[in-house]
Amino acid sequence: MSEHVAEIVWRRRSESFAYEAYNRAHEWRFDGGVAVPASAAPAYRGEPERVDPEEAFVAAIASCHMLTFLAIAAKKRFVVDSYEDRAVGHMEKNEAGRLAIARVELAPRIAFAPGAAPDPETLRRMHHDAHENCFIANSVKTEIAVRHQD
Repeated sequence: MSEHVAEIVWRRRSESFAYEAYNRAHEWRFDGGVAVPASAAPAYRGEPERVDPEEAFVAAIASCHMLTFLAIAAKKRFVVDSYEDRAVGHMEKNEAGRLAIARVELAPRIAFAPGAAPDPETLRRMHHDAHENCFIANSVKTEIAVRHQD
């Protein structure tokens, strides 16, 4: 169907390769020349000014939900003026006792064009359908919940 490529580039910048010493900074490279400075999460000796994989995972889920929601809204002729979300991923032990982003909570705030907002039940169904059709949500075991901002 399609392929999606990311290049990950890391080079040691520390003299020592001891766990406490080696650098976690690296770069994600994508199509079109986009490069994202990445690192481990600060809790794992990463650099806080760089994106860590856990944040990227949460962002990918939230972005996919938004893009799917916008497609549904457009097809239903509900004009969306803005969409903002503050997604939160929760690192917890999974059923195997391993750390995982076990839950992601989405909290989208959507502004529709004047007179173009769906009723609350239609909005709920649109979020449900966005979740059911999001490629990323369909690819992970993580529980994803949408808190409606009605």
